[in-house]
Amino acid sequence: MSPPSNNIFTTIITILIVIIAPKMLMATKTSRIITTSLSCFSISNYTSKLSSKSLICPLWSTPSKFSLCFHLHTLRKSQRAFSTVRSVSASSSSPLKIMGEEENNPLLKEFYFPPFDAIKADHVRPGTRALLKQLAGELEELEKNVEPTWPKLVEPLERIVDRLAVVWGAVNHLKSVKDTPELRSAIEEVQPEKVEFMLKLGQSKPIYNAFKAIRDSPDWSSLSDARKRIVEKEIKDAVLSGIELDDEKREKFNTIEQDLAKLSRKFGENVLDSTKKFEKLITDKNDIDGLPATALGLAAQTALSKGHKDATAENGPWIITLDAPSYMSVMQHAKNRTLREEVYRAFITRASSGDMDNTAIIDQILKLRLEKSKLLGYNNYAEVSMASKMATVDRAEELLEKLRSASWDAAVRDMEELKQFAKSQGAPEADNLTHWDVGFWSERLRESKYEINEEELRPYFSLPKVMDGLFNLVKMLFGINVEPDDGLAPVWDKEIRFYCVKDALGNAVAYFYFDPYTRPSEKRGGAWMNEVVARSRVLSVDGNSTRLPIAHMICNQMPPVGDKPSLMTFREVETVFHEFGHALQHMLTKQDEGLVAGIRGIEWDAVELPSQFMENWCYHRDTLMSIAKHYETGETLPEDIYKKLLAARTFRAGSFSLRQIKFAFLDLELHSKYVPSGSESIYDVDQRISKRTQILPPLPDDRFLCSFSHIFAGGYAAGYYSYKWAEVLSADAFSAFEDAGLNDEKAVKETGSRFRETVLALGGGKDPLQVFVEFRGREPSPEALLRHNGLLVATRTAMSS
Repeated sequence: MSPPSNNIFTTIITILIVIIAPKMLMATKTSRIITTSLSCFSISNYTSKLSSKSLICPLWSTPSKFSLCFHLHTLRKSQRAFSTVRSVSASSSSPLKIMGEEENNPLLKEFYFPPFDAIKADHVRPGTRALLKQLAGELEELEKNVEPTWPKLVEPLERIVDRLAVVWGAVNHLKSVKDTPELRSAIEEVQPEKVEFMLKLGQSKPIYNAFKAIRDSPDWSSLSDARKRIVEKEIKDAVLSGIELDDEKREKFNTIEQDLAKLSRKFGENVLDSTKKFEKLITDKNDIDGLPATALGLAAQTALSKGHKDATAENGPWIITLDAPSYMSVMQHAKNRTLREEVYRAFITRASSGDMDNTAIIDQILKLRLEKSKLLGYNNYAEVSMASKMATVDRAEELLEKLRSASWDAAVRDMEELKQFAKSQGAPEADNLTHWDVGFWSERLRESKYEINEEELRPYFSLPKVMDGLFNLVKMLFGINVEPDDGLAPVWDKEIRFYCVKDALGNAVAYFYFDPYTRPSEKRGGAWMNEVVARSRVLSVDGNSTRLPIAHMICNQMPPVGDKPSLMTFREVETVFHEFGHALQHMLTKQDEGLVAGIRGIEWDAVELPSQFMENWCYHRDTLMSIAKHYETGETLPEDIYKKLLAARTFRAGSFSLRQIKFAFLDLELHSKYVPSGSESIYDVDQRISKRTQILPPLPDDRFLCSFSHIFAGGYAAGYYSYKWAEVLSADAFSAFEDAGLNDEKAVKETGSRFRETVLALGGGKDPLQVFVEFRGREPSPEALLRHNGLLVATRTAMSS
């Protein structure tokens, strides 16, 4: 069973193949982020009904005389002690009946903003069970009275799904950012009950039959695109949830789903625990020679937090960790090759030994995914994954292979150039560069070639200035104002910022939390965007206007050290822009149907379009100059350095591209051809794939798969190729602004308005290819991607010769 073909994207792949086969393709900025942390842009693996993606959606398209911001501010005076002012499910079927101790459970109280400051591990078991009991009754009532109409089917279904999504989402969010053993234990205990309820919901025959009746009714043609997409998606999701299986197979399917949920949760916990377990105490400053002041400050601050009361950046002691800011500083700047090797080996073997070994978990996950696929009538899990995507397995592999071939020679040249440079610097390891040398010598080469020192750029990228510049950009592009609103919503840590997003008239359209700093003892690594609540007409707070969305935006950058603000690398700047692109699609949709609002219902291949699109603005001169202000002097980044940043944009492009392609190939191989418990281990597969995707073969003891959270604890299983697939869309989308003229503010605003009204506004209520055509006026073309990577002229010359 394969998904239907997509002729347009077949054409795109064909064009890519013809144009770039003899060349290489530059890696996206995303792949650079992956270099920093494999968990970058990690997402929750919700079931399809809870939230098809964990980066969701909305904008308030019905301005009201009194905005929600105003409403909440007026209420704050009387409810400041508990600012969770309105119930997310206030318009749900019936209020939750609570008794006894449950009356004080914050998970069961009415709230609009989740009470993150009040939720404790002790609340999870009773709160989840009481909620599930209530929702089970509502589901039973729905099944008894269901009719194939929107008010009698879809609206009550959305209320049930949303209530659980909000409460369970709040609990799991805290696990991601404020992890404790007690919280883990509570979630582990009730998760099977939650999964059981979701399976019952997904396998409801009355609901399934009602959706099919809508599709087969005479009124089908009169439904909106969004409603048609909801119906078709619900039918497909039900089939993929095992609804058409006989009783015996369905029981087996449900057992597999329970086991997969448990295994994925444990995988992520092991990655977090093994990452925070590693600590390298250093007392001799010679051992960390080369580390910049920011890294020394962070290492000393870490030492202080671990009980070394006299630790200072100048004199130590210092503690190195595997958290991204610490790890990357060592790999790029430490002159001590022995230290680099030790830290590198620790990083690539995370979660691969002892009680935290993910090896058996990976094999079991792959085994169960394959078994689940067979039950559904598919040959492998990759086919199941592609059933709800734009690509097919064959097309994804075809594209990746052509990109691999195009990148290989460039990556070989990258490595040769690196060896020659190291040799010119008198490095004894020059003829035998290995993994813990590449990052260090790449930075030295980049500094020499472009006269850019990433650490010396940090003072120009303070977090407050970066955020101000980002907010000014989206004001110009999309006509929105982002205003601090700290204190309105409860938060889980004192460093969290809270914002209200308003339209040009001052009406609130969305809210979001921003959690920027690394907290390795309790917060998982990487960067991600997730929904708190989604835009919804049915779940309106006041019964009239549409419910406004709320988002999480999470990063893991260096925190302020001493009296200095958080000073960012340029890659961290790109990460913030990337995640805010996801948040914009969550917050600026005009789709009122909650089940396809924002990125809900968008094919996964296209979900990276807004995020990768936003990264392009980091290289836009006016945008960059607006954020690149020295935190002490206020001096703007010198023009010559800006030009060097532009020139360095394609530095080691072949190598970065191959790295991304390796992840994608490995993901597809494990989910399409690998035989669990067969003659070949997962590490054998890794080594085999690496022979044609890595210039430097991985070490024999490389266990990076044990921390590959994207595919084993996130939503990218058999979908990692999506980064490359969506790159065509995002580059072409940005080229519309280039065509309009990036220096023509009026034209940029007009193009931004069109982007907002299509890509950001239409959500999952319309096919993403149709949405793109509405914005661009034509089908996607790879030309912009090639041009951005400096390949277009060369490829045209090659074709004409």
